[in-house]
Amino acid sequence: MKAAVIRDSVDGYVDIKDVTLRPITHGEALVKMEYCGLCHTDLHVAAGDFGKQPGRIIGHEGVGKVIQVADDVKNLKIGDRVSIAWFFKGCGHCEYCLTGRETLCRNVLNSGFTVDGAMAEECIVDANYAVKVPDGLDPVEATSLTCAGVTMYKALKVGETKPGQWVEVVGAGGLGNLAVQYAHNVFGAHVVAVDGNPDKLEAAKENGAEVLINRHDGDVAEQIQKKVGGVNNAQVTAVTAEAFTQSVNALRPDGKLVAVALPQGNMELNIAKTVLDGISVQGSLVGTRQDLAETFQFGAEGKVHPIVKTRRLDEVNDIIDEMKANKIVGRMVVDFTK
Repeated sequence: MKAAVIRDSVDGYVDIKDVTLRPITHGEALVKMEYCGLCHTDLHVAAGDFGKQPGRIIGHEGVGKVIQVADDVKNLKIGDRVSIAWFFKGCGHCEYCLTGRETLCRNVLNSGFTVDGAMAEECIVDANYAVKVPDGLDPVEATSLTCAGVTMYKALKVGETKPGQWVEVVGAGGLGNLAVQYAHNVFGAHVVAVDGNPDKLEAAKENGAEVLINRHDGDVAEQIQKKVGGVNNAQVTAVTAEAFTQSVNALRPDGKLVAVALPQGNMELNIAKTVLDGISVQGSLVGTRQDLAETFQFGAEGKVHPIVKTRRLDEVNDIIDEMKANKIVGRMVVDFTK
């Protein structure tokens, strides 16, 4: 089968190679991939930012149909459409796995990083962790919900988003556009979208953002304070440390900054503002299996629609270049069905 494999040089790109997967074993299923999106985390992995993984098949926004199951698997059957997410598997018995915080498991396995991922014609999954894609949800759109969608749905939960509140979404790309939709359509919140790309801001407006701010037009936090009196929570998806610092200053008292993106470096946190305004800062890492099931259901109900465009497998490195150049609105999805 053909797969996108991290180069031996770990230079931020992949090679399209013929790969043979091992046989499945207990508790596993084999999935024939239909679609797989390319995420910024894939770029980090291909560049070795989290540790070098030469030879690894990338991809964690995968959707496909089960074509083989191990004898002991009872929850999946051949023909089921399932997802391959970043959270591939937890240990199942630590305090985090047992208390609804399984993505924090210290022995977690991640698709396309510590185990082979979904950017391939076939993929092996742990049957207990392959969340089913509901009928009625477009499988191309489901790819983005598998990662970007569940990440932002969970992050809005972490921010304790309530109807009528103001939410700042920093970065209106693949993550941010879905954050706008979930905040507006599911949580009933008002949205301020911040980005430096006019096309992305326009897309955010079409999907429910009421206030648009181009970060090139002056102090972002000051503009937000003047326009809406600060936000109740800020969802930071922009891959720059500066965006985190600006977002702290955009919060109103008792506001929450939710860190989602993974830029290198540190953010500044004014101690006086943090204490006097009761500011909270919390990281949010993808989502649990239950979060993903809920994320899919809202997609099936038509409350969210990712911006997606299909491409060929041999275009993956072109997509990487386009992502690095900030030229993509929404998500590029590799189509394995043709």
